[in-house]
Amino acid sequence: MKAAIFDPTRAISGKWLSIEEIPRPAPGPGEVLLKVLACGVCRTDLHIVEGDLAPLQPQLVPGHQIVGEVVETNAPELPVGARAGVSWMGGVDGDCWFCRHQMENLCDHPVFTGYSRNGGYAEYATVRADFAIPLPSGADPTYVAPLLCAGIIGFRSLRVAGVHRGERVGLYGFGSSASLAIQVLQAWGCEVYVVTRGESHRASARARGATWVGDENTLPPVALDRAITFAPSGNVVISALSALRKGGVVAINAIHLDQMPAFDYDKLLWGERQIRSVANMTREDARDFVSLAQDLHIRPTVVVFPLDRANEALAAVKHETENGSAVIVP
Repeated sequence: MKAAIFDPTRAISGKWLSIEEIPRPAPGPGEVLLKVLACGVCRTDLHIVEGDLAPLQPQLVPGHQIVGEVVETNAPELPVGARAGVSWMGGVDGDCWFCRHQMENLCDHPVFTGYSRNGGYAEYATVRADFAIPLPSGADPTYVAPLLCAGIIGFRSLRVAGVHRGERVGLYGFGSSASLAIQVLQAWGCEVYVVTRGESHRASARARGATWVGDENTLPPVALDRAITFAPSGNVVISALSALRKGGVVAINAIHLDQMPAFDYDKLLWGERQIRSVANMTREDARDFVSLAQDLHIRPTVVVFPLDRANEALAAVKHETENGSAVIVP
């Protein structure tokens, strides 16, 4: 099969991946082989190829927002021809304290799709059947793919922040994940305040019906109940914290953060304000969000790249040159 390969010893900026022919994988016990129909491109993929996350494999096929069709199966619950989605969490041990206490997203021995095992920048991918998300056969794969990480992790961020219906919620950054989260917030009757750099992202937030939109140097006009940060920047976290009411929560939606600057505890954190990190997601999050997205008819804006242009797709995410989610279609 054709695949985009990341080799840390050969990668250079802008040409992180090489397109190669490699053997098609075979599913192991409890696994299925998917023909990849679409794979979303995530900022986490960029963190992997740029070395922000330490390599776990000598060579790797990235990609963890996979929509595929089952072509070989070792799991009766997913027969040949079934449509399935795959996200960042590719498996857990099931035995650690966190798994036994319904916190599998914090598992001590997790498996990550497109990081600790090969992902979806390829024509085929194997996945654990119990971590595959059943999908309706009629859904367009290119529009479903961004839901499987950007959507799910954004949804989990709302849960971690403790968002209630009708609250004032700040979104700091307005990329793929935030553009999906705003649609959930609007369905919940929330006021949404967007702070983001770049006029194209601010225009996108206005088009999505944000209550208020400002740049990174502007405070929202009201105190926020909750805020979610999407940029891998400690400065953005401080900006969000500055806008909170007492008792409010900032949820950090980032797998990597550059550095947290010093800040004034008395002015910014005192008053039972909280900073919480968002770590991975659970299968329950995935099922709940995919179901909600169907009910709300959530449809992301997408930009399609063929597999041969996988480096260009990553560059589009890095430089924020596209107004929409990058999706690779083999």
